[in-house]
Amino acid sequence: MFRTIISIILWPVALLVFLLFVAIFLLLRLFIKPIPLFPYVRFACRMMMLAAGQWLRIEGNLPDKKGQPYLYLFNHESMFDPFMFAGSVKHYITGVGANYQFSYPVWGFLIKRYGAIPIKRKKLDEAIHSLDIAEESIRNGISFIISPEGTRTVSGQMGPFKKGPFHVALKTGVTIVPVALMGAYEAKKKTDWKLNPGILTIRFGDPISGEQYKNMDLDSLRNVIRSKITDLINQSKLRK
Repeated sequence: MFRTIISIILWPVALLVFLLFVAIFLLLRLFIKPIPLFPYVRFACRMMMLAAGQWLRIEGNLPDKKGQPYLYLFNHESMFDPFMFAGSVKHYITGVGANYQFSYPVWGFLIKRYGAIPIKRKKLDEAIHSLDIAEESIRNGISFIISPEGTRTVSGQMGPFKKGPFHVALKTGVTIVPVALMGAYEAKKKTDWKLNPGILTIRFGDPISGEQYKNMDLDSLRNVIRSKITDLINQSKLRK
C-alpha cells in the first residue's frame, strides 16, 4: 500500500518535471546541436531522477573526457538506466534503442533529436545496419552506451549477452568501459508500474583499450566484459 501511495504521488511530479525539461531541450535544440547541449541534459537527468524519488550515487572513476570515444557496456536494469548514464558522465553520449521506442509521441521525438539510433532487434539486416551507423559515429569520436543484454531484465539478474556490441568493439577498436548499475531494478521493475524511492548506483570500471583486446575473439571478449560487470556489481555490494 505504501508503494502504491508513493507512486501515485511521484509519477505526476516526475512526468511534469520530465515534460518541462523536454520542452526546454527541444526549444534549445532548434539553435544548438546535441553535443554542446549535454551539460543541460546532465543536469536535467539528475533533476528527473530526483523528481522520481531517486538519488544518484557514482562509484569508480569517470573516464577522462579527452580519451573519447568510449563504448560503455552495462547491465540493463530499468528505464532509469539512460538517465543514470547521462546524469553521471561529463561528455556527450548516445546509444541505440529498440525501434518501437521511436514511435512514442514525446519520448520518441526526444531521442531522435538527441541523436539515438533505432535498432530492429528481430530483423538481422536492419539491426546490422544500425550497428554500422554506430560504428561510423564511434570512428567520428562519439561515445555510446549499449547493453549487451539488449533489453531490461525481468528477474533482476543479467541475461545472456548478444554479439552486436562486441562486433562494434572489434571493428572499431574503441575503448570499452564496463559499467555496473544497481538499484534501478528495485526502483522501477519492467513488469511493475510502481516506483520505489531509493539510491541508484552506477559504478564505472577501468577502461579497456582496443590494444588490450585486439587479439581476443568475440566470445572471449564477451566473457571478459560480463565477468568485469559482475565483479563491479559485487564490489559495490561489498561497500554497503
